[in-house]
Amino acid sequence: MTQLEAGLEAVLFAAGDAVPVERLAEALDTTREALLEAAAALERDYDGQQRGLVLLRLEDKLQLGSRPAYADAARRVTETRRPPALSPAALEVLAIVAYRQPVTRAFIDQLRGVDSGGTVAGLVEKGMIEEAGRMDVPGRPILYRTTEVFLRTFALHELDELPALPALTDDAQTAPAPDGDAGGQEGAE
Repeated sequence: MTQLEAGLEAVLFAAGDAVPVERLAEALDTTREALLEAAAALERDYDGQQRGLVLLRLEDKLQLGSRPAYADAARRVTETRRPPALSPAALEVLAIVAYRQPVTRAFIDQLRGVDSGGTVAGLVEKGMIEEAGRMDVPGRPILYRTTEVFLRTFALHELDELPALPALTDDAQTAPAPDGDAGGQEGAE
């Protein structure tokens, strides 16, 4: 193991969360290319020896994690109680955000046909979605996008790995019409 690989391993272990590649390169006083080579070497080492750690690539960030084979044992030690599973409504909202991001809550409400305020707030609280700015229309509604927690939860490295949406039938080609005036501008994303 090179000094750069050891340093990268130590920094990622200490950080606990995903760290941007540029920030890692700066902290370890190296180039992005050298850092990515060290990360690839660590990844090969962990996989080749079937070690308990894996190197996760989350878009342009790196993170150390436990090998999925040891997930149950790690969970038993680190969690005092198991977090509740996501409700069907939360999964529906997550799918809308993941495939159409960034989106407003009004767009989510319009697509689902019900008020999604509580579900959106719950997903923000769980760290699955986050604010991504505001839409440049009157009222400046908040835009939402998925987070690294979403990627980790669904074992994705990037959003491009989401499965393709099934083809829509002719009667399902358009989003439901909004009730009254509320959200009338939301259909144009």
